[in-house]
Amino acid sequence: MTAGWLVRGASILGERPADLRLEGGVIAEIGAPGSLDATGAQLVSADGLVALPGLVDLHTHLREPGREDAETVQTGTAAAALGGYTAVHAMANTEPVADTAGVVEQVWHLGREAGHCDVAPVGAVTVGLAGRQLAELGAMADSAAGVRVFSDDGVCVSDAVLMRRALEYVKAFDGVIAQHAQEPRLTEGAQMHEGVVSARLGLTGWPAVAEEAIIARDCLLAGHVGSRLHICHVSTAGSVELIRWAKGRGIRVTAEVTPHHLFLTDERAQSYDPVFKVNPPLRTAADVAAVREGLADGTIDAVATDHAPHPVEAKETEWSCAAFGMLGLETALSVVRAAGILDWAQIADRMSYTPARIGRLAGHGRPLAVGEPAHLCLVDPQARWTVDGHALASKSCNTPFQGLELPTKVVATFLRGRPTVLDGKLAS
Repeated sequence: MTAGWLVRGASILGERPADLRLEGGVIAEIGAPGSLDATGAQLVSADGLVALPGLVDLHTHLREPGREDAETVQTGTAAAALGGYTAVHAMANTEPVADTAGVVEQVWHLGREAGHCDVAPVGAVTVGLAGRQLAELGAMADSAAGVRVFSDDGVCVSDAVLMRRALEYVKAFDGVIAQHAQEPRLTEGAQMHEGVVSARLGLTGWPAVAEEAIIARDCLLAGHVGSRLHICHVSTAGSVELIRWAKGRGIRVTAEVTPHHLFLTDERAQSYDPVFKVNPPLRTAADVAAVREGLADGTIDAVATDHAPHPVEAKETEWSCAAFGMLGLETALSVVRAAGILDWAQIADRMSYTPARIGRLAGHGRPLAVGEPAHLCLVDPQARWTVDGHALASKSCNTPFQGLELPTKVVATFLRGRPTVLDGKLAS
């Protein structure tokens, strides 16, 4: 009988090296390098590697049920584990929509069966994402999945009265409404960020104010009813300022930014390559600088991937017909490192501790300490790798970082002390 795993010599959050014994699903012991007895344990040599708490994603599209041609829970969670994630929140825009207890429980069970990481389903705010009546929020909260995050992501809850009712409803069980901030009347037919590049390319523009107007409205609503609001994929400088203002007034608002909005600008659209078509769109260099600053100073609380896989035929077509969305799970940590704005402790906060807190995921986003759940990843800070979409674990290959050399590579991921990734490969 094995005594679990012994991680030898890992640098915890990039600081002191230590040995960590993982046993019984928890971190059973931490000691100086070489001080812990390895008898009976399976050994992982982690010299030169950084140990982080298992990453948590607030915004993942697993596509199952209904769009298994793009992704499945099995392939999506495999990609998550390879990216260092031990938990992901699965968005509700599946087919059928995750707007009932039955559908969220199905997704939750599929996650448990896959075993690569924990899957926390996100429930829809409105029936069928149609924006006309509230979905079964209470029933989803009371289900085996224990849903606490609700979002119509991909569609904005544009009706202010309905949004207020949703915010009021989830207070009963400490839920959060995660808003896709996009005023629909201002973005009809929009193809990319509205600005100099869209004018030059002749593509219908997507103004920053379409995002900012909804954020302003919903922050005021959340403050009025005293509820929790989360803003998905913040992309503009104005949005950062609005969230900073709302937090200054004590409004219970949190926000996320994607790796691609930290790294890419609307200039990429000049290639007319639909791999760069995303919702919200890639913005200007000034917006990228603002969201980076917001993430660094804590105005933006978390990095979330918005992992959005699509089959080849949905992306390899003319720009106007192509689907919105990009892959993100396997490249997220590397892209954040490439942005160069966060140290290891901040990465642990923005990509593990805080997302788990926002999503109310008990047991995840915990410090690497004795007695804590053994969710962790080991990363090589010196490694460099070139992104190949066809070699990723996702069923789709629509990565905007194709061919780019990125820093840092996940070497191992542990879920409750069990390896899901070893030596950079899925564990059997």
